[in-house]
Amino acid sequence: VTPLGNDTIIRRSVPNAAISVVDWGDRVELDDGIIIHAEPCHHWSARGSGDRRMALWAAFVIETPAGKIYHVGDTGFHDGINYRAARAKHGPFRLANLPFGCYEPRWFMASQHQNPEEAVRGMIACGAGHVAGHHWGTFRLTNEGIEEPLRALEAALDSAGIERARFRAMRPGEIFDVPAISSKAE
Repeated sequence: VTPLGNDTIIRRSVPNAAISVVDWGDRVELDDGIIIHAEPCHHWSARGSGDRRMALWAAFVIETPAGKIYHVGDTGFHDGINYRAARAKHGPFRLANLPFGCYEPRWFMASQHQNPEEAVRGMIACGAGHVAGHHWGTFRLTNEGIEEPLRALEAALDSAGIERARFRAMRPGEIFDVPAISSKAE
């Protein structure tokens, strides 16, 4: 399942791939009661040196029998408009996969990468019971130190009165069992 235009990129490497191409607002029904919805987020697309903005960038809502997952890849916060819209359309989420790194300098990065404080605001706006935080700590891409996103995330969670265990700053290869959605997210 991939947003518009990415199928062209995939087919160059895997010509016979079974691909479902989606636009924002589309949905794909899979087996076992799983439905994938494509939703808006704020970022440009590129997979090579000559294809910037040639494909759609999207977030996904994955409906499963165990609960709804909101997967947001890179995104700018933009006052939380997409988070609020996703919650209004889909209700609260058991899990949200949210980015919280690669955000400095703000004058350049704000439109496509939210900072930790914005990620916490996004968690609240979309009604996520738990968050798997990503897009940080692998290697340094921008001006903030490699561990700075974690320190800023902890401060933002403390300031918002959210238990740190609810927003898991995932390290590469790390896994965790997502608890059932709590009434705090509803």
